[in-house]
Amino acid sequence: MNRTRDEFAGAGSRTRNSPLTRAEVLAAALEIIDDGGVDRLSMRRLGRALGCDPMALYRQAASKSAVLDGVVEVMLGQLTVDISDPDWRHQLRLIARDFRRIAVGHPNAVPLLVTHPLATPLGLRPLGTLRPLERILSLLTKADFTGADALHIYRALFGFLYGHVLTELQEIVEHPEESTDLLRLGLYRLPIGEFPLLRGLASDLADYDGVGELERGLDILLTGLAITTPPASKT
Repeated sequence: MNRTRDEFAGAGSRTRNSPLTRAEVLAAALEIIDDGGVDRLSMRRLGRALGCDPMALYRQAASKSAVLDGVVEVMLGQLTVDISDPDWRHQLRLIARDFRRIAVGHPNAVPLLVTHPLATPLGLRPLGTLRPLERILSLLTKADFTGADALHIYRALFGFLYGHVLTELQEIVEHPEESTDLLRLGLYRLPIGEFPLLRGLASDLADYDGVGELERGLDILLTGLAITTPPASKT
């Protein structure tokens, strides 16, 4: 589901003669990405979408890379982290569900969400992209994890989430008009003698349940973390 510019900038927030805001620029950029992918975004196209000279955009973003930083900031700004929740596993599960909701709502932006921040040192990233990390660390240290263990848990969680959303949103159907899953997925191309198990899982591969896979993965991850990385008060 694409979000309209008003959801980020506020309905009617800019009249013809009012200055362009950063929120409007980022919202319009996200709309372009939603419609055509990250490669479709350019400062010229963004200017046309906002009805302004592209040079006016540079007052709000110094470059296209800065716009992309801001789009990631907008998306991560939708994550809710309740640091007062005494059940850290419950709260991480809610965060994971929230992250998946954001990703599924903006599938064309997922590669940007997953890879763009990693190209920038932590201290140079927009503060909005770091606030979820800070709040998750706060949640976990309040649950008596050491700072280092809290960081380990954060990395494990988001490593799983990045992989999950990329897997869920990838194109897996070669011929959707075919009558069997083996044909639809193109698995008939695989030699039977070499890939019997993969070919046999055609129906399971075709019937991918993003919600169910997320919950099963979280069960495994959170149970494992609770065993291998217990809070300091329980060691």
